[in-house]
Amino acid sequence: MKELSKIMRNLPQSGIRKLQDAAREVPDAIRLETGEPNFKTPDYICEAATQAMKDGFTKYTAVPGIKTLRDVLAEDFTKRLGIEITANQIVVTGGATMALEITLGCLGNPGDEILIPDPSWPVYEMQVLSHGLTPVPYVMPADNGFEPKRENIEPLITDKTKAIMVNTPSNPTGAVFSQETVQMIMDLAKKYDLYVLSDEVYDYLTFEGKHYSLKTLDDDGRVILISGASKKYAMTGWRVGYAIASEEIVSLMNQLMVPTIGNATAIAQKAVEAAVTGPQDFVEASFQDYKKRRDAAAAIFQEEHVGFYYPHGAFYMMVNIACCGMDSEEFALKLLAEEHVAVAPGGTFGQSAKQMIRISCGTEMEELCEGIRRMCRFIKKYTK
Repeated sequence: MKELSKIMRNLPQSGIRKLQDAAREVPDAIRLETGEPNFKTPDYICEAATQAMKDGFTKYTAVPGIKTLRDVLAEDFTKRLGIEITANQIVVTGGATMALEITLGCLGNPGDEILIPDPSWPVYEMQVLSHGLTPVPYVMPADNGFEPKRENIEPLITDKTKAIMVNTPSNPTGAVFSQETVQMIMDLAKKYDLYVLSDEVYDYLTFEGKHYSLKTLDDDGRVILISGASKKYAMTGWRVGYAIASEEIVSLMNQLMVPTIGNATAIAQKAVEAAVTGPQDFVEASFQDYKKRRDAAAAIFQEEHVGFYYPHGAFYMMVNIACCGMDSEEFALKLLAEEHVAVAPGGTFGQSAKQMIRISCGTEMEELCEGIRRMCRFIKKYTK
């Protein structure tokens, strides 16, 4: 048989997936490794999907998404960002992951370099590599609250650099970029004529300070904003995301949608339309719940004198494990075996996080707190 794809064979594996697979073999494991809300999708959203099926809304839709959904998304983002967003600037995709995928497919040519955060969601690197592009990590220093400085980014820019990827609030760090950091990134993008892929899927989960969107600084169409319904409305399995870009970029995205998915699922689009236009009580209630969990987790780490990094957004927290003398994957697998607690190894998010692990506060309060207590016990046991 002829050789299969070298690109696909050489893609790095996600350390999160590895821990998820291992955790499935431990039936009573406390699952702190997965970035997924523990809430169920609100009833009114499910009811909208049921009604869509009853109405026969189960066929192909327009490639960029149904017009009514794009209209309500445009209205919502116009209101939240304070800039005009139109339906023609929006593509509805099969999840925010696909929105990132088709954006990279439209921006890059083989050999182009894409700046990606370190630490960051491991799928960024995988997606960049899958398009024959070169990922170039820029460090987000822990001692700067995981916000990049100009000197972390500018020296990495070359003639091959095509775009910079940004994620605020951040997965895995929970960092919320300041206005100064966002402006610095935009200044570099304009100076070196770079596109900006701004993943803002956690924008609603900003506990302190304010979320500053790079899209609000975009006066020439170089910023592509990525968002979705998965986290905000507990709709991870519905697979609906969206990209907001210039009409020129959206036109290319629509072309790429045709051979990849055709269109996002019809009934899921109707469900998201109901989510955005319906009552937002669930969003506020879940926000408050995540904040309480974040505070409870921080209190335990402080009480146990275990080093952690205080997050101001998203529902993740990074924990320092340097005192244990293990790399993050060894730590995570050993913790799972001995304490039945699953966490994500920091090394999967980048070289700068190899002495850290990530926990998700998407787990309900009692299990979250018990898992953290077990982890603190484990850290003290192996502290050198």
